[in-house]
This record gives sequence, C-alpha cells and structure tokens, in this order.
Amino acid sequence: MDRAALGRSSLEVAPGLLGAHLVHGDVRVRLTEVEAYLGELDPGSHAFRGRTPRNAVMFGEPGHLYAYFTYGMHTCVNVVCSPVGTASAVLLRAGEVVDGLELARSRRPASRTDADLARGPARLATALGIPLAANGADLLAGGELRLEPGDAARPVPAAATGPRTGVSGDGGSIRFPWRFWIPGDTTVSSYKAHVPKRRA
Repeated sequence: MDRAALGRSSLEVAPGLLGAHLVHGDVRVRLTEVEAYLGELDPGSHAFRGRTPRNAVMFGEPGHLYAYFTYGMHTCVNVVCSPVGTASAVLLRAGEVVDGLELARSRRPASRTDADLARGPARLATALGIPLAANGADLLAGGELRLEPGDAARPVPAAATGPRTGVSGDGGSIRFPWRFWIPGDTTVSSYKAHVPKRRA
C-alpha cells in the first residue's frame, strides 16, 4: 500500500482496495466490499457541507483511518484518500476474516456463519476490534492497525459496481454507482436503498 496511490480520488482508490487486508492486532480481514465518497462534491459524504471537527481527518493526509459513530452504537471505518485539503474517503463495507477467526467470533457472537462476521461496515469494525478512538490512525505506518496488500495467490476479478447502500444523499437512485465489491463473494452485504424517516 503506497501513500501516493491513495492520494487519488476515492473513485479510483476504492476498487483497488478490494482484496487488500486490514489488520488490527491478531485479526486480519480481506476486503470484499467498499464505497467511495467524494467529500464536498458528494451529498452522501460527511464532508459535503465542509470541514468540521468530526470530519477533519478526511481533509488530511491520505492513508489515515476515518472512524465515525453511527446510530449511537456502531463504529464504521474509512480509508482517507486524495491530496491533503481535499476530503475523500472509502468506506470499508465488508470483508472475509482470514486470520484471528476465534477472536473475531468472540466479538461477533450473534453471527451464524463465518461469512457474516464482517459483512457490513459496523460488523467489520467490531470483528477487528477497532474503536472510535482509532480515528486518525496512520494505516501505512506499520502499527497494530494497518492496511496491507492482499494475497497474490488470490487474484481479484474485475469489481462489480452499483449504488451505495442506505445513503440519503443518493436519493435512492443509481446516479452514484460508487459501491464496489468482489462478485460472487459470500461476505458481501446485501443492497439496501435509503428509506427516508417519517416525520411525526
């Protein structure tokens, strides 16, 4: 994983992350599904309305982790890309646990199958044990939390693409086919369109 390569648009970086490994301690996940977000150009991005304390990491150096809390209970994680000053990130949506299976199972006791352990962005972060406090971590510094190239013995086929899952800014349309996944992989999550909340 090269910082210069990550310093491109998330639309270019995202498909290249398929098959790569995200490692945290003893657990290693092979990425099988990701989504691209284009910052201030993207109504579905946390950075659409500009820089805030919450999304500041997205405007920083590529190769860092952007972690956020959702629904008051789940952490989701992204890889920051694009040059410094341009907010862009790739949400890590799903993966296959390839090392540390027993530990991942202990963190996800509700999973019925191993394929379900990291199927979905919150499940992926939970299986890896990544806390919200990891926000801003340098994934290329060789630390406990790191991004590594995939297994050369497991080449990745051409990515499948489609609309992002449950993103309000996408308006439920296919205008943003910025979700990428490994076709046929059992760990890929099912597509869910955004359903607007009803006002009382």
